[in-house]
Amino acid sequence: MLLNEENQNRVSRAIAAVEKDTDAELVTVLARQADNYRYIPMMWAALLSLLVPLILAFTPVWLAPLEVLLAQWTTLVVLALVFRWPPLMMRLVPASVKQRRAADLARRVFLDQGLHHTRGGTGVLIFVCEAEHYVEILADHGIARHVPNERWQSIVDTFTTHVKARDTLNGFLECVASCGDELITHVPATEQKNELPNHLIVL
Repeated sequence: MLLNEENQNRVSRAIAAVEKDTDAELVTVLARQADNYRYIPMMWAALLSLLVPLILAFTPVWLAPLEVLLAQWTTLVVLALVFRWPPLMMRLVPASVKQRRAADLARRVFLDQGLHHTRGGTGVLIFVCEAEHYVEILADHGIARHVPNERWQSIVDTFTTHVKARDTLNGFLECVASCGDELITHVPATEQKNELPNHLIVL
């Protein structure tokens, strides 16, 4: 679940501690959900309501065409409402769609937060979408040339395990620490600067 103010402050302090020893700019973002997926309940409800005439054809009850149409519309409305229940709706969204929506949001946030405008291209984004159980680390060119993607992916995999277990706080703290180890090693501090916010950004 989304972090309370105290836990957000713990993440902020962890970021500040890392940035004292590196020129990198670390930004953390936590989003509840990448998309509202409003079309998903209606799509599934529409598809299932199309089966109503077929199901009725195998029942002993004979209905007039208007009654069949009414049954279809009733099914459509009821299912559309039921499928809007968030836990059920998220199960109906294809995994590829959830991943694509979350990845798109991560890239928009990277640009919106100005991570591509830091001196030396040292911006790093730690992005989390809780509903999608999605974690991604995006590093600008000044960092990407030093740290291989495989290392970032290893950190992401560990964080994703925390998110799925609803342990987002410890996931963030461990991720910030692991990223800090890489950043301090490859991009040690040469000056005191703070171009981007240290606080956890909640969307």
